[in-house]
Amino acid sequence: MKSCTKPIALFFALALAVSCGNADDDVNFGFNTGDPLGKGVPVDDCLDLGENDLVLSIQEQFTTLPGKVSILFKVSDSEGNPVSGLKAEQFTIYEQGRNDECFNTISTSESKARISPNSQIFTNNSLLVLDLSNSVLSSSLDELKSATTSFVNNVMPATTQESFKMAIYWFDGENELHLLNPLTASKQELIAAIDGITTDISNDPSTDLYGAVIKSTDRATELLTSSTQGGKIGAASVIIFTDGTDQASRFTQADAQRKVDNADPNISFFTIGLGAEIDTQVLTDLGKTFSVFAGNKEDLETTFNDISFRVSEQANSFYLFEYCSPKRDGSGENNLAIQVKDGSTQGAVQTKFSANGFTGGCE
Repeated sequence: MKSCTKPIALFFALALAVSCGNADDDVNFGFNTGDPLGKGVPVDDCLDLGENDLVLSIQEQFTTLPGKVSILFKVSDSEGNPVSGLKAEQFTIYEQGRNDECFNTISTSESKARISPNSQIFTNNSLLVLDLSNSVLSSSLDELKSATTSFVNNVMPATTQESFKMAIYWFDGENELHLLNPLTASKQELIAAIDGITTDISNDPSTDLYGAVIKSTDRATELLTSSTQGGKIGAASVIIFTDGTDQASRFTQADAQRKVDNADPNISFFTIGLGAEIDTQVLTDLGKTFSVFAGNKEDLETTFNDISFRVSEQANSFYLFEYCSPKRDGSGENNLAIQVKDGSTQGAVQTKFSANGFTGGCE
């Protein structure tokens, strides 16, 4: 476990979770592909905690002198659905030192256990990609502007957080992914950009959907690479809205699907379709994380609002759990187990930490 002496603040990743037939097991950020417990391991049998209904996946862990232990993890149910809104008092801490036959329970109050919303170790970038071809501009622009404004209002943090950013792009028939607003943490800036969309914004009435998928994936890859430098954990999301099928035929469906399928697992893909002219199967395949469809423009804002609710659910299933350990310098490496109870369900995970340099007086 590495040492971190800087204040930790946690800003959660954006991922849409409105299902329209896609597999729930795709709903994850891909930080720890393969092992669902991430950096954790199953809890020792000596604790006899029973079956796990909840999965705690450790993303990162830190120790901070004089004696604080911090664990960043995600909580999901057994089907992979995010579990949000957990409080510090729902967690039980167990420690096992070299002189302990099994684990000892640590009082959450005496150890000053808390769920902290403050970390600079996590960054999320999302790309909202809008179809502004002629069919949208001529028939549903007002509804789209209202829906995307609600989406930004509901998804972006109430207070500006530099670790949580969004960019807005748009496409028509041209061989270009047009930038409407660059990556920003400002909700007001994004809304102003949406408000500024006019019916004459496009010069090509066609729809280059597959090109937009390919180019936005490339943008997300670049952002993910740059945002995860310096030891940070990061995720990116691509959210594509369209009211039709690819008409430009500049790229093939196979080209776009290959780009999505081969993308970094930390990039989530979501598609939003409107109206009767969309190909739901194509959008479902391209939106491999989730896709959602609105039957008419009047339903568009409701659809976006449903998505924003799921965004909050997913975002708040990540926790930074911190407590002051009673272990002291000289105790060496210690085992740590964290159990969470949510109603009738429970789950636990085990890891290790070094108490080298630990003294009293932890905040």
